[in-house]
Amino acid sequence: MYKALITGITGQDGSYLSEHLLSLGYEVHGIVRRSSVFTTSRIDHLLNLKNFYLHHGDINDSSNIGSLIRAIKPDEVYHLAAQSHVGVSFEVPEYTGDVTGLGTLRLLNAIKNENLDIRMYNASTSEMFGGFESTQPQNEKTTFHPRSPYGTAKLYAHWIVVNYRSAFGLHASNGIMFNHESPRRGSTFVTKKISEGVAKYLKFAAPLNLGNLDAVRDWGYAKEYVEMMHLMLQQKEPDDYVIATGRGHSVREFATEAFSVAGVTVEWINAGINEKGIDSRNGKVCIEIDKKYFRPLEVDFLIGDAMKAQKNLGWQPKTDFYQLVKLMVESEL
Repeated sequence: MYKALITGITGQDGSYLSEHLLSLGYEVHGIVRRSSVFTTSRIDHLLNLKNFYLHHGDINDSSNIGSLIRAIKPDEVYHLAAQSHVGVSFEVPEYTGDVTGLGTLRLLNAIKNENLDIRMYNASTSEMFGGFESTQPQNEKTTFHPRSPYGTAKLYAHWIVVNYRSAFGLHASNGIMFNHESPRRGSTFVTKKISEGVAKYLKFAAPLNLGNLDAVRDWGYAKEYVEMMHLMLQQKEPDDYVIATGRGHSVREFATEAFSVAGVTVEWINAGINEKGIDSRNGKVCIEIDKKYFRPLEVDFLIGDAMKAQKNLGWQPKTDFYQLVKLMVESEL
């Protein structure tokens, strides 16, 4: 029986990946930080399953990580743990760099020191591209230009994986995941904020507050994207892959479609900070702009070119933008 160790197991991706690996017959181990409150809501339904184990640990503690690798003896390690909120990374840049960047180095060192045969997946991100002066889909050869402490920390993690792969022969791969969403997405992320905001508006007529409506993102379904994480580690040679749908939609489009799923047609008026979404049924404001949700540096355009993954791994996304929005809004309703 194969053993997998997952960092960040309590997150959206960690929960879906756990389910996927268990369905394949894996013994799944996960690292959770000690907390005075419960943080396992996304994986509570797995806690009593055979072959599912949790261990207290922290990616900032190299001795702890090394001890867990030594005790569990995993065949595969999936590194998903990070301070993953872009906006928050501007508020806690040092912490973001330590967890998201150096945390990856600590894990690589533990694997190098314990067992070079362990295969590792590292969660890279489209935020490394930064969308800087680009109107073309980004692929594995696109120049990186991060525009946040989060994107910069992830770029360090990405390159240190490449470096250790070359220097020590580790089977370590980077998945450059573009935005992937689901009903399990954290409430501080814009897609979840929108889907929750639609439900709140229907119940309380409270308007949804958003930031940059013009930002274009490539949104896919997280449950499908975690399958690629596993698939990458089954290849003979490690490599780096962009995972994306290849289609972009603005935040404005996402919000408009989300309200449409709930039977509300949004009409947009004004421009810039004064732009508002109006409920066509009654003239009430259902969407407002709040400048506090703008980043110090905006990333305007992120669309992925996943041709390499499609060609080499035979992967294709199944859930399109409209199905994804419907899935998330209906979950809230």
